[in-house]
Amino acid sequence: MNNRVGRARIGQWYLRWDKGEIFQVTGCDEDARTIEIQTFDGDLDEIDEESWNVMPLGLTEPPEDWTGPVDDVEHDDLGYSETEMTDADWTQPLLPLRPAGEAWEETTVLEADGADEPV
Repeated sequence: MNNRVGRARIGQWYLRWDKGEIFQVTGCDEDARTIEIQTFDGDLDEIDEESWNVMPLGLTEPPEDWTGPVDDVEHDDLGYSETEMTDADWTQPLLPLRPAGEAWEETTVLEADGADEPV
């Protein structure tokens, strides 16, 4: 039984453990005893109360970019402030990546006097 989350709450995001899917409850129809949901990718579905009560569900936070299924939201509507990066930040080169060696490999550096010294 679904004792962890209880009754469906409109606006709450849920994680369906068996499918790894997150969705938001968008409505409840008391007469039909159904719960209306929308998945992150925009699919709409209805779940009857009996199925809701046995589904393996957990509460979850909204996805970082919850606008995935919403087509008409502009970036300015989200209330995000400007990035803290400046024009100069975009022109800086990336840090070079050093190739990772295996744990069993020993790297040695040859000294000018010919002596090997482990790194």
